[in-house]
Amino acid sequence: MTLIDKDLQSIQEVRLLIRKAKKAQKILAGYSQTQIDTICQAVSEATYGQREKLAKMAHEETGFGIWQDKVIKNTFASQSVYEYIKDMKTVGVIEEDLEKKITEIAVPMGVIAGLIPSTNPTSTVIYKALISLKAGNSIVFSPHPNALKAIIATVEIIKAALEKVGAPTDCVSVMTLPTMQGTQELMTNRDTNLILATGGNAMVRAAYSSGTPAIGVGPGNGPAYIERSANVKLAVQRIMDSKTFDNGTICASEQSIIVEEVNKQAVHDELIKQGAYFLTSAESEKLSKFILRPNGTMNPQIVGRSVQHIAEIAGLNLPQGCRLIVAEETNVGHQYPYSREKLAPIIAFYTVENWQAACELSVKILEGEGVGHTMTIHTENREVIRAFGLQKPVSRLLVNTPAALGGIGGTTDLVPALTLGCGTVGGSSTSDNIGPQHLFNIRRVAYGTRELSEIREAANQCATATNSQFSLSDEALIETLVTQILAKLQ
Repeated sequence: MTLIDKDLQSIQEVRLLIRKAKKAQKILAGYSQTQIDTICQAVSEATYGQREKLAKMAHEETGFGIWQDKVIKNTFASQSVYEYIKDMKTVGVIEEDLEKKITEIAVPMGVIAGLIPSTNPTSTVIYKALISLKAGNSIVFSPHPNALKAIIATVEIIKAALEKVGAPTDCVSVMTLPTMQGTQELMTNRDTNLILATGGNAMVRAAYSSGTPAIGVGPGNGPAYIERSANVKLAVQRIMDSKTFDNGTICASEQSIIVEEVNKQAVHDELIKQGAYFLTSAESEKLSKFILRPNGTMNPQIVGRSVQHIAEIAGLNLPQGCRLIVAEETNVGHQYPYSREKLAPIIAFYTVENWQAACELSVKILEGEGVGHTMTIHTENREVIRAFGLQKPVSRLLVNTPAALGGIGGTTDLVPALTLGCGTVGGSSTSDNIGPQHLFNIRRVAYGTRELSEIREAANQCATATNSQFSLSDEALIETLVTQILAKLQ
């Protein structure tokens, strides 16, 4: 009897997939913009046509979320993302400045490793495939084992669309034997040119330490501040819509509500009216033990689960029709589960005196977890919005919108994306919503516009001017020098 090592099989599969992806990408690199656009349109139409089937598959396989909401996610990935990128220039000359004599040329990165989470499996595959193909790249997916069937089915639909338009089908592929060792090989292989990492903290950290350039996503933990001038009914509706969407599986979703003493009761009453339930102290203590595992990470038993399922495993008796679980909290920190990221219909509730205190509390929450990601403010006060925009350590400050859909560009005009950069403060290489523009290099062709002799002459004249004008104030002298240098170089 022959024993087969699954890890070795996985590594070998990855090497073969990368080899084929590299070969396919070389063909793709020779395509015109029209050909690339035809491919993207075909993938968009094919995946949109199967949006409901894929949503149901993802829900049935993982147990996460609400399949009807996953249909919306698949629609967003296949249509909204496509509509945004379809007219982008991503092949050949993308910009030409005749005055400065600089031409910019898009150069595909090559083979991309796409890490796919179990919370948003099918939509993330569609999105990453589209933006990678639009930039002229191949992509090899590392699927979360808990969503393997749904992810493979999505890739098969994409490959069929590629074949239909005569494109190399190996430019989109997926590991069928996912293991940690196989994923490690995918990330560190010398023919992998970039990693698009969406997943748990450990996986994102592994991507950044792999030695391969990576674009990763840090954890979300966005507060939602309802300032005293806000329309309470609308603010609560938006938070409820967002936090209950797909049972809270989008990382941009709200994780805590911050209110002021003056509007606390109004917000409290409106939350209950719209289907929220405030836990008693005893219930809050009971549920807190199920939010995190002993190692401090999120408990997968609650991720993307319904309120009823969470109540059942925690032994809580919640009212019929409850849509959101609310826990009043005063503390912030790693040891306080309600102040952490909870990809479930559970949210913390904080009360402060005024917007300045809300500002401080928001920073404290984000610095505990979620720094660089997203937060939301509901207000009609533009001065408060400006103050928050200047001070909050986030890449997206959303105003009067549901965070889950606003952060990804669904209810805002941000770039439609399912990979949201958190900036260097959040351990990411960018603070942008990721699109095709992040997946190609730019080669610049620059013509000479001045000679060294001209630069020397300008420098000499500036030195002479300095000696003759040293009686001027420092500020006046600097201004004179800058003016003279610019005049010589023009």
